Amino acid sequence: MQNIEYLKQYLINHEIKPSTIRLNVLDYLLKNRIHPTADDIYEAVAKNIPTLSKTSIYNTIDLFLEKGIIQALDTGEKEHRFDIEVSTHGHFLCRNCNKIFDFNIDSIEYDQSKLDDFLIEERKVLFKGICENCQDS
Repeated sequence: MQNIEYLKQYLINHEIKPSTIRLNVLDYLLKNRIHPTADDIYEAVAKNIPTLSKTSIYNTIDLFLEKGIIQALDTGEKEHRFDIEVSTHGHFLCRNCNKIFDFNIDSIEYDQSKLDDFLIEERKVLFKGICENCQDS
């Protein structure tokens, strides 16, 4: 586990009371920036907390979403994926290996003049295809 004091302060800074489950979930998300599902998080954290319930994981995820320390990704698949990186960025989902890659969406060109009369509150970009590694294999 990362420095426990750092993790505790991170949660406190986001108005979340530190608990063993929350600290373990945060540690996992910070160390595994793989856009995991709730099941992925449960399986990893349950290794440290054998009595862990899936309900506790879902409650922790809901709290983290509410406090803005993670974001949910709807990839159109059966399960949401979760991202500890909450800054504005895009995602690429490989249909072959199912990995999600982050990229800077500021580099995407589009005709923003078509949106001049709109108030943009958030930007989400998801591309799907075959990643570079899977194309080579």
